[in-house]
Amino acid sequence: MGVTGPPGPVMDRDEVDRALARLGAEYEAIETSLLALQDHAGRRLLEGAELTGVTKERWTAAEASITLLWAYFDAYTDALRSARDIRARRRWSSRDDLVELTELLRGECVTVAGSATATANAPTLHGGPGKLSEQFSLAALVDRMNELYATSLDMVVAADAVWSALPARIDLLAAELQRTRRLAHSVGVRPGEHPAGDDLERITRTLTRLREEVVSDPLAYWAPAPGSSAPGGGKPDTTVYDREARALEDVRREIDAVLTVRQDAEQRLVRLRDVLSRADRTLAEARTARGEVLAKIAATEVPVVSGPPTALQEQLAMAAEYRRQAQWHRLSPLLESLEQKAEDELLRARESLTAVTAPLAVRAELRGRLDAYRAKVARHGLAEDALLIERYDAARRMLWSAPCDLRVAEQAVLRYQQAAAEQFAGPRVPGPGGPQDRRGES
Repeated sequence: MGVTGPPGPVMDRDEVDRALARLGAEYEAIETSLLALQDHAGRRLLEGAELTGVTKERWTAAEASITLLWAYFDAYTDALRSARDIRARRRWSSRDDLVELTELLRGECVTVAGSATATANAPTLHGGPGKLSEQFSLAALVDRMNELYATSLDMVVAADAVWSALPARIDLLAAELQRTRRLAHSVGVRPGEHPAGDDLERITRTLTRLREEVVSDPLAYWAPAPGSSAPGGGKPDTTVYDREARALEDVRREIDAVLTVRQDAEQRLVRLRDVLSRADRTLAEARTARGEVLAKIAATEVPVVSGPPTALQEQLAMAAEYRRQAQWHRLSPLLESLEQKAEDELLRARESLTAVTAPLAVRAELRGRLDAYRAKVARHGLAEDALLIERYDAARRMLWSAPCDLRVAEQAVLRYQQAAAEQFAGPRVPGPGGPQDRRGES
């Protein structure tokens, strides 16, 4: 390189020393950064990986940038060494030395000759096509190295972050998926036979494809942080992974439900048979009671009692067959449906029995009321009252005869109650022989 004249005022000795100290510190920092980038685990992985997609494109550019970075650093090292040699010629630099140092430290006197491949693929300061050689000042060269280093490190850190986060998590989820598949198969949850089996197949395909894509194109699963300029600013995009993890958890809950059915199936079937048996017995009791009501109660509408539903018995038999064949995934929803239907059937049978026996309950209530008033009459000393005896006998004949007309019997009971109430309210003068009947006076 030749000296063509200093760019601006000639630097004095102190300015030269300060500039050399600053450039020396920058040299140390740049060297440390380049060596760290060279040893970065992500860079080594990128060198050995079979890349595809956006990662392949960016790594091709990053490799060229790293190659060019070392070429720039070598040129920077040579220029800094030359400046230090000139400064070391004498303790008190001559004007010619200072002019030469000013040109070297401030002028565009650093020529970088790179390989055609490196410069063609590396990004340039102005975004234009690469050059076979470039002229820089030391300050501009530092800026250029910082720019290339930042873009290269950003790419390496992002790829390494994705590789560090996603493949291991995918492998853990895949292992859980295999355990779930074996468990599902053991309880009859298979593709084409149960929706959960189809979901397991889909999750398997998705995870296999996801791992292949993450390994070959990690940058496709990198989400840069908005507004961040720091290298590696962002985080792995786990959207697909999270979705499949949630889907697998849903399937696992479904299989757990099927497992619960397998464990409790026999007990639940026994309970179902018991509930349906009670419903049948209640309906039989209602039919018997209906015949009794029709024979004993007159002028009363008695509802018809239907027979037990054969559909429930058929479904119960189907459930037992599913259990014998270990088709737990089919047994689970059938048992849930049957349990609700069986409870509804038992409730319907009880309501039928209540509706059918309502007239008998009314007759029993009237009988009880009649006897209660007779006891009250006796306590008041009116047991021998002819009118009360007559009305009591009339009501009793109606209530204890068959068929019983409840409307007429109820009127007879009311007449007996009214007569008794009138006697209770009438004037009575006790004599030496006890209470006296004074109805004749009234």
